[in-house]
Amino acid sequence: MEKRICIVTTTRADWGLLMPLARRLAAEPAVRLQLVASNMHLMPEFGMTVNEITDAGFTVDERVEMAVAGDDEASRVRAMAMCLGGMAGAFERLRPDCVVLLGDRYEMLAVASAAAVMRLPIVHIAGGEVSEGAVDDSIRHAITKLSTLHLTATEAYRRRVIQMGEAPDTVVNTGAIGVWNAFNIKPLDRNALEDFLDLRLDGDIAVVTYHPATNDSSASPAEQTSALLEALDSFPALKCVITYPNNDAGAASIIPLLKSYAERNRDRVRLFQSLGMLRYHSLLRHASVVIGNSSSGIVEVPSAGIPTVDIGIRQRGRISAPSVIHCGSSASDIAEAITEALSPKMRALAGLRQNPYYKAGTLDIMIYSIMALADSLPAQPKHFHDL
Repeated sequence: MEKRICIVTTTRADWGLLMPLARRLAAEPAVRLQLVASNMHLMPEFGMTVNEITDAGFTVDERVEMAVAGDDEASRVRAMAMCLGGMAGAFERLRPDCVVLLGDRYEMLAVASAAAVMRLPIVHIAGGEVSEGAVDDSIRHAITKLSTLHLTATEAYRRRVIQMGEAPDTVVNTGAIGVWNAFNIKPLDRNALEDFLDLRLDGDIAVVTYHPATNDSSASPAEQTSALLEALDSFPALKCVITYPNNDAGAASIIPLLKSYAERNRDRVRLFQSLGMLRYHSLLRHASVVIGNSSSGIVEVPSAGIPTVDIGIRQRGRISAPSVIHCGSSASDIAEAITEALSPKMRALAGLRQNPYYKAGTLDIMIYSIMALADSLPAQPKHFHDL
């Protein structure tokens, strides 16, 4: 009997990770793939990235609006309420057999809450991780307790999910899907990528993404972004491809700074709302360093063979490769870390591509685990697994 498997995606970041999984599920004869898009995908100011989904040949079955009117935490809570109601309607219409979601963003807690209350089994990707500098850390663990099947990125994260009371046979170490992407995509032609970027891919190139660190009260997101841009000024020959932050609280104060910086440095800086997964991974093959505080710099970039400068506390607590340089959020700290990243020693270390998130056969393991869950439905009530 055909199973309706629903993937919910809310940002360019999670779709970039989920797209290969969606393609494989769609190819399964026993699966009817459903896609729900929400949040940043439906916002023109963040690139209307729902178009990246449809341009890739997928059908978006439901679009759940969740307008974020404001740049503070309360506005996110109101948006979550809107998302919660919208997801209830989407799930009523789609009647999925299970829901697949990734990560730890605030709107994903609304998605998971709607699914759990409607007794829809949840497949949660990337549980068990720690990122102490963002409220996402608590949200991730909350989603774990709402979920039925857990696909973790390392064995240590698998053990942590079990420690939270999840039954061991429901927790699978798959490795990180982003690392699978890094090794398996066919990159864009260099000339095509240069044409899109309007930038020659020669010399040293930095890929820069900086998000609000929502648990960091030491300085505002705008102040921390200003320090990053000041540090980049110390490297006048460094070409920078900068992408927008996500829409966490404080993001609205970052974007004008990035726009102004790109305008002042048109000879070497390009700013994009979204690159998309293919362009992003293609660009990594020409980059010298990734700078910022995105989880991609921790999880995926080491497999591209280049160093990461991880700024501030947003990702603190995550397992990281030797090629990841953690630094403070002052301009001097960031500049020192960039200097280290561009050194021959660090380039050679990064070239070893050591990555704790790599596991052979990640996508196959994910597909097998999800199909096994689908075959076992309806799911039985969860029991707390005591250690």
